[in-house]
Amino acid sequence: MSIDFDVDGDGVALITMNRPERMNALDAEHYAALSQCWTTVRDDPQIRVAVVTGAGEKSFTAGADLKSFVNKQSPISENWLTQKDQILNRGLEVWKPIISAINGYCLGGGMTLMMATDIRIAVDEATFGLSEVKRGLVPGNGGTQRVMQQFPYAIAMEILLSGDRFGTDLAERWGLVNAVVPRDKLMDTAMEHAKRIAANAPLAVQAAKELAIRSYDMDLQTGLRWEAATNRMLRFTKDLDEGTKAFAEKRRPNFKGE
Repeated sequence: MSIDFDVDGDGVALITMNRPERMNALDAEHYAALSQCWTTVRDDPQIRVAVVTGAGEKSFTAGADLKSFVNKQSPISENWLTQKDQILNRGLEVWKPIISAINGYCLGGGMTLMMATDIRIAVDEATFGLSEVKRGLVPGNGGTQRVMQQFPYAIAMEILLSGDRFGTDLAERWGLVNAVVPRDKLMDTAMEHAKRIAANAPLAVQAAKELAIRSYDMDLQTGLRWEAATNRMLRFTKDLDEGTKAFAEKRRPNFKGE
């Protein structure tokens, strides 16, 4: 039982939620380990992209292990420890691209996690759903927020209020996932996306992601000004020089993130 973490030579981190006997559901210990992985992705300059998946062939993750949380008493003071064991879908700011490889059930907190990632690849038999209302809870860690951002209103409300599951046919139709692939192509497809992104200028990639996400909270004129200011800053990077030279010399650039 663990959260496995590996980084390859291209700067792609692979995070695997490895608890298949519990459908990769996460208790407090596993959430803390996952938090450390996200922090490492955020802070390590050698990491350019991350891929997150689940172990086995049944489940991406079923989210929180309810047996370990329900009726568990904790000090009221923890309500204000908002940065403790922070995770991606609860607000940790990771501007490096995150790809989810959905290998099975993607339910509750699993779907919430997936909605906090940038690119989603799913196997044919993947199943999605925010089922918390069937248990007497509401989707946490951004579940009620991102569903409204990523779906049309009526569809978001059906997903949120019914708690019913749906398959890849609807996930693909609604634009929830980028691609649906056979199981034996899942990781290859996810890694192909990751390596294409990792080959780009990392500072520009992170800036593009941040600008796009913050656009939810900015009016257009503010966004345009921030966009222009960001490009002005990027003009002083070594990566811009390298990208310009590589284009002129018709070769692949060797970006350093500097």
